[in-house]
Amino acid sequence: MAKEELIQFEGLVTEILPDARYRVQLDAGHEIVAYTAGKMKKNRIKTLAGDRVTIEMSPYDLEKGRLIFRHKDERPAGMAPRGAPPRGQFRRR
Repeated sequence: MAKEELIQFEGLVTEILPDARYRVQLDAGHEIVAYTAGKMKKNRIKTLAGDRVTIEMSPYDLEKGRLIFRHKDERPAGMAPRGAPPRGQFRRR
């Protein structure tokens, strides 16, 4: 028999918590606490409040999950987020 199947959900990051944890509002309406997956830490993928994410959860504990994917924004590639400094502002020494 194979390992138990993990359940995947999509949601929205509502709050950043200490120790690389996030409060995520699932599309189904539930709110859970999720931690960053190891591959996301290894590849230094940053997650901010307001990002759409995919969560992987065990069927045994539906209160915690692992954040496995951050979806790209729907903004055009040339647009910078509000409040971000323009590129090329700092000089190298």
